[in-house]
This record gives sequence, C-alpha cells and structure tokens, in this order.
Amino acid sequence: MTARLTFRLCLLSLVLAGRVPAQPSTAATGYRKLEARIPMRDGALLFTHIYVPTDTSRTFPFLMQRTPYSVAPYGAEKLPTRLGPSAAFQREGFIFVHQDVRGRYQSTGTWREMTPHQPAGSGAADVNESTDTYDTITWLLEHVPRHNGKVGLWGISYPGFYVTASSLDAHPALVAVSPQAPATDLYDGDDLFHNGAFMLAANAGFYRSFRPHRAPVLPDSEPRPSIDPAARDGYAWFLGAGQLQRAADTPLGANPYWAEILQHPTYDDHWRARAIQRQIIAGVQFPPASLTVGGWYDAEDPNGPLLTYRAIAGALGVGDPRGTTVVSHHLVMGPWAHGQFARDSGTALGPLRFGSATGVFYRDSIEFPFFMQHLKGAAPAELAAATLYDTGRDAWRTFARWPAVDQRVQPWFLQANASLDTLAPAAGSAAAADRYPSDPARPVPYTERIVAGMARDYITDDQRFASRRPDVLTYRSAPLTGDLTVGGGVNVVLHVATTGTDADFVVRLIDEYPDGTPGDTASVRMAGFQRLVRGEPFRARYRRGFDRAIPFVANRPDSLRFTLPDVLHTFRAGNRVMVQVSSSWFPLVDRNPQVFVPNIFTARPGDFRRAEMTLFHTAAQASRIELPVLP
Repeated sequence: MTARLTFRLCLLSLVLAGRVPAQPSTAATGYRKLEARIPMRDGALLFTHIYVPTDTSRTFPFLMQRTPYSVAPYGAEKLPTRLGPSAAFQREGFIFVHQDVRGRYQSTGTWREMTPHQPAGSGAADVNESTDTYDTITWLLEHVPRHNGKVGLWGISYPGFYVTASSLDAHPALVAVSPQAPATDLYDGDDLFHNGAFMLAANAGFYRSFRPHRAPVLPDSEPRPSIDPAARDGYAWFLGAGQLQRAADTPLGANPYWAEILQHPTYDDHWRARAIQRQIIAGVQFPPASLTVGGWYDAEDPNGPLLTYRAIAGALGVGDPRGTTVVSHHLVMGPWAHGQFARDSGTALGPLRFGSATGVFYRDSIEFPFFMQHLKGAAPAELAAATLYDTGRDAWRTFARWPAVDQRVQPWFLQANASLDTLAPAAGSAAAADRYPSDPARPVPYTERIVAGMARDYITDDQRFASRRPDVLTYRSAPLTGDLTVGGGVNVVLHVATTGTDADFVVRLIDEYPDGTPGDTASVRMAGFQRLVRGEPFRARYRRGFDRAIPFVANRPDSLRFTLPDVLHTFRAGNRVMVQVSSSWFPLVDRNPQVFVPNIFTARPGDFRRAEMTLFHTAAQASRIELPVLP
C-alpha cells in the first residue's frame, strides 16, 4: 500500500468516525480539524488544514483561504478562535480550508513573489497558483465527504492576490471568490511602487520579517517587528540609515526577496508578468462570481481592488450594454484602512467619524449574502455592480458600473497667489511660476506623528503641518457655494523645472473644513481641518514611461501627467478644495537624490543634493488637476 493511499484512508476514517482530539473551549467549536499534505501535479505537497463541521445531518460547501502567512495554529488538536471571513460563516456552517501556499511554511516547492500566471501545459512543471488551486479542489472533492460540490475562495491583502490568481482558468467547482484589498500590480500603485517611487517605510518593515522558510519544522507564527525594534522616530531613523536599500549590513541585507525587488526599479518584464490583472485583460478565463473589496484609506493596496475590478468587469462586459454575459461581479469600497472591514465595526478611523458601523454593514449585508447565494443557493444578494462609500457625505452609494458613466472632467488650475480655480490662467499673467526648495537632508514628512514606520491611518492626518512648510506649495479654492462630488481617478498635469537632473513630485488633494466645523476629538480640532482625500508621489524620471528613466535638463521646463487612484468624496458647501505639491514624502517614499543616477537604489551619499523646483501656471503651461465630477 502506497504512502499516499494510506494517508487518504486515514484521512477518510478521521472524517467519518470523528476520531479527532477534543478541542479547547476557547477555540472554534462545532468543528474538527484535519491536516493534509495535498499533492500537486509536479510533486509538491501543499500543507492544508480542513475544518469539518461535526453536524452530520447535511452537506456543506468549501470556503478556502490560501496564504503565504502561515495557517497556524499547527497540530490537529488546535483550532483557531474564529473560522471564515466573519462569525456568521462559522455559525452557518462551511467546510473551511486553510492552505500554506507553495514554498511557504509547511508546504514544499519554491515560492515566488506574485507567482506569474502561465497557461498550464502538458508538462508536470507547468504550475502556477491556478493549477495549485485546481489540484487542491480536485483532491478535496474526492477525499472530504459531506460536501455539496461548491467551493468559495477569499483572502485579504497578499491572500487576496491568491484569490485572483486562483480564479484564472478555474476549477468548475470554484463558483464564488472575494479578493479583498488584493495585491494586484506591485509596481502600479500597490505595495512596492507608486508611479515609480518606492514605498520605503511599509516595505522595510514588511521584508524585515517576510523571509524564506524551510519546511516542515516551523513555528506557528512569525514576529513582525519594525525595521529597528529600538526605533521610535521612523523619520529620524530612516534618515540616519541613509540609502537603506543598498546597505548589506541592515536586517534586510540577507533577504533574497528584498534583493530581488532592488534589481527591478523600472516597470520591466519582471513586474508585468506578476501583474495579475494583465492576464485577465489578455483574455485568461475568470469564471467565478466575484466580490472585490477595498478601502479608500488603504495605505498598502489602494489601487489593487480597483485594478482587479476593472480588469474583470472589462473582460466580462459588466456594466456595458453591449455585453452579453450575465455575471455576478461586484465592487465594494468603504471608508477603511487595510483590511479594516474584517476587523472592527468601521465606525471611525483616526479622527474621522462615519456615523454608522460600516464594517458591520459590509460583513452582514454584502459579504455573507454573496457567499450564501453562490455557495448555498440562498436568495439572491441583490448587490449593485458597485457599492461605494462617499467619504465626504458619510453615506453609501450604488452604481451600475464604475467609473460612473455620468462623470464629467472639471479642471482646477493652480494659480498665482496660492489660489485654485476652475478658470484657466489668463495670458500674460504677471506671476508665471512658483518656486520651492527641496532638500534630501530635510525631506517633507508624511505625518507629523512620531511613528516607527508607516502609520496605517496616515491618510486621516490633518495636513496643516505640511501647509506651513516652505518646501510645500499649497493652493486653495474659494469656499464652495454648493456640494462638489468627485468620483473616479484624479488626473494631475504639472509643468515643472528643476535646478537638478531628477525629481519627485508629490500631489495631495485635500478637503479643507471651514472655521466652526464641529466634531473635535480628544486630540484633533476639526475646525480648519485639512483632510487628505488622496495623495500620490510621481518619480519624474519616468515621465515618458515607467519602463525607462530619463534625466531632466537643469532649468529646462518639462511636463508630466499621472492619475491619483479613485476617490468618491463630496466636498461640502463652505469647504475649500486644496492641492499641495512637494518633492518628498518621507519615509513613506524613499528619497530622490535629485541628481540623476541610473538606479536610485544604488545612489551614494554624495548624489543627494538640494535643488529648487519651479511649477509653472501660465496660459500655455497650465498646471492643474482634473476632477471627475458626478451629478
């Protein structure tokens, strides 16, 4: 008898007879746990936990999560405190499946960052996340009894990527998926790069602990310390550490995952192959019903959900009257930080108060009904194509498609005297430009708080601290005479020059509250509050394309254009629209030396030099933002 057959018989007997050790009263009750090493077509074994309901009177669907972060706790006698996306799932009853992805923790094989998807061929080595999920589902359907033949998949952040990747050319039994705050394109506004600028603080902390593992002897969980456990002031620490990316003696120096990133500063084939939405756009089949979820205040994956949703919607013709496919495909964007929708009530974030339990609403009225409909045949969830939270009105809105078809582009021009106006600059304006210094030795901080790395709620910070700096340009509109609702991506057009040969430009769209605004918190006065609606850096060496770096000619005017990730925000009557422009945002974004070097990751201390930036606002060089305005 082969070892594989012996394992299968043992697993089957455990399921049928229930001979699993008793569970602690503090753990998820009503389930027994099975541990399996499921064989893949190339011989790799993926370690999997299967939580089977003790109720033998009915059948259950599978609800699976695949993760690079460990399926702890390990051991058949140990159960987690909660199973599923929320408590409602555990009460309802599902067969929960948790799997260590290939090459992580107790699974064998080689792990790869954002595994590139390649169509499966005849060879055993043609494997990817889709084939691994396909093989896992095939095994589960064969070996686990009392199932109804349907499988759902969900995951947050990196596990969200595995949801999307697993859904390509999916197993027929995979009928419903939910990529939540998913990593989608690491170079295009996700975890690693935003418009070519490297997100330093978040990634230094992440790759401090996210390292290769050797199966099978591994701890139940891994520590997630900051880049320097002794550091409290991240701004000072990162500045003192210099060019952290090239320092081999830092805690990151021996991490091959970190080293791989530093070899690819441009949007090259390495990143394109890992941009999972490109596979959907290219026509790879995505058959399951889907619920894509994200947060407007997500500091880690602000663009991932939007890229994922747009790719699936475009491929399926969702919201397009010419489309012939009827598919259940939905987008939800709430007022949440990264993954907050799964953790708490969602009534507040930082100093912002939302007036309702947005997280509870999402879990009970959207997520649970979605999976119940597709996995258990419950009544249709009747979800809109897009259910989005208006962060200015503090209210949910629904749309038949996103971006909305009835938006119109409204330019707002950066003007002389620090003004912002819908009227273009007049020809022959006396003040043709604004200038500001940019010193890599004293970069603009992204928060005025003393934090060790990246504050996950920094987007809720009052921006008045930045307005007071001489190296930040601030443009303000007159008080609005009526509400202004902005829905979609915000285009930025800048006409600039620098005394150096390289530069970053950071643009922040802000909602400035009037004096007398109520709602003060214990630490924040809301009167005059400058609320960050959306901010993004742009590494201007990539102004002709993210696949190649081009220096500036010192003091010669040039232009650049980019788009801030989507927003849905209403600027209320009496508030002002504000735009801030600077050339650093530290240590959220790594420093630009402002002297062109082939690779900023290998820049030396002498390359970092002070420069003066010029922003033009003439009739011919009209720097502006373009707001997508909704009725």
